[in-house]
Amino acid sequence: MKINATELKWTRAPQQYTITPDRVEMITEPHTDLWQRTYYHFRNDNAPVLQMETGERFFSFVVRTAFDTRVRYDQSGVVMYLDSDNWLKASMEYENETIQRLGSVVTNNGYSDWASVDVDAGIRSIWFRLSRRDDDFCIENSTDGVHFRQMRICHMFNAQDTIRFGVYACSAEDSSFTAVFTDMEITECKWLPHDGQQPDEE
Repeated sequence: MKINATELKWTRAPQQYTITPDRVEMITEPHTDLWQRTYYHFRNDNAPVLQMETGERFFSFVVRTAFDTRVRYDQSGVVMYLDSDNWLKASMEYENETIQRLGSVVTNNGYSDWASVDVDAGIRSIWFRLSRRDDDFCIENSTDGVHFRQMRICHMFNAQDTIRFGVYACSAEDSSFTAVFTDMEITECKWLPHDGQQPDEE
């Protein structure tokens, strides 16, 4: 099902953005980010987030982001933002002229962790797919929107019943760039049930 972007709702809208049914464009503002405590010992909770809401417990959300990042920590991608202390995101994040960080951050109960891999700085567009199975989630990425590669499986302790998810972009340092989001759709859950070892009895 294609998503009508005009029906999504902002948490902290940026000053400059345009939304049509099939396209979201936002210009980031300096010193905006999402991070909680771990390692850096600071808390950032001011990135703009544009989301939809659902109680569906099995689905996949796909979106393509294009970006003109150029300063360290410029980033854009997919997000599931529940509240200040509970969220996950996956993004392409600028590091320097040579590399970017293709990574994910999971924040449970006010503590963030970050997993990333270095990719070429010349990449300027990527697809993300966020899949839900109850309170577990899978994040994948693709360079062509067809073939997806797993980035992360995680558990969200507070993802009970209704959740919110969508897109975000931010510039943690003194920077600003344009992020564009297209090709947003909801599908049946592409993250299939596990077919190996059976679950433990609890």
